[in-house]
Amino acid sequence: MTDLIASTLTQGFIYALLSYGVYITYSVLDFPDLTVDSSFPLGAAVTAVLLLRGVDPWLTLVCAAGAGALAGLCTGLIHVKLGVRDLLAGIITMTALSSINLLIAGSNLTIERAVDTIFVSAPVMAVLGGLTLTGRKLVVALVLALVVKLVLDLYFRTKSGLLLRAVGDNATLVTTLAKNKGNMKILGVVISNALVALCGGVLCQEQRSYSAVMGIGQVVFGLATVIIGVSLIRFFAGSRVSWRMSKLPVLRFLASPKGTTAVLLGSILYKFCIQIAISVGLPANMLKFITAVLFLLVLVAAGRKGEEIIHA
Repeated sequence: MTDLIASTLTQGFIYALLSYGVYITYSVLDFPDLTVDSSFPLGAAVTAVLLLRGVDPWLTLVCAAGAGALAGLCTGLIHVKLGVRDLLAGIITMTALSSINLLIAGSNLTIERAVDTIFVSAPVMAVLGGLTLTGRKLVVALVLALVVKLVLDLYFRTKSGLLLRAVGDNATLVTTLAKNKGNMKILGVVISNALVALCGGVLCQEQRSYSAVMGIGQVVFGLATVIIGVSLIRFFAGSRVSWRMSKLPVLRFLASPKGTTAVLLGSILYKFCIQIAISVGLPANMLKFITAVLFLLVLVAAGRKGEEIIHA
């Protein structure tokens, strides 16, 4: 039971990287980007191929994120420079990447046990060598999720980060500030897909496998985690507990959690919901169906607020 909980938490932390990316495009930029469904397996494909060629496992993640950034750049350029609608731009890139992923790694790849991953790399073993493999996976995934969250929080406080948020809220304001809103959109989509591909790379190393179809339904998962997380945070922010915490200087930062915190919590909760569904007897090959049903339930429960959260 303990291993099951640890494994579910690990999956939640890993998929939080994808959810951060979806949060940036759908919630911050109001950009319905379907590139995610192909940039996710792109990151896994690049990681798998490089690992099998003896490249350092941490360096493969950098390469995976770079590949995802290029995919996002293509989508952004097609939308901004060629004037194609955002949804169609994502579909075009997603379709093209489906073939590119097959060229890179074929339809499936398995990483042998003899190949080192980040979870058994020298730095991790030096610090966490006393833990089991499950424990190391949990700690490494947690650290990655928190580091990316903190970096995003810091970025959103910068001038560039504030402009990125403004593009989704009020693009006219960005133009009046003599800034190119198109370039900011491209930057946002690049960051988003870099995070999505990074998630694919980490998952590939955690599962020691890659599949060309592993990206199907990832947009649905990301949107569901955003809605669940933001809904819970909004509920908490209006509670008495939050009000009391805001009165204490030490706990004030916990009274109004960041959007990235909501996304992280949503990813964990959603993974637990899926795991519970499987535990009660639903077959594992119905995973995508379970994901779609859960997303539908989340949307119905949130009502019109669900759409507001996605385009907040």
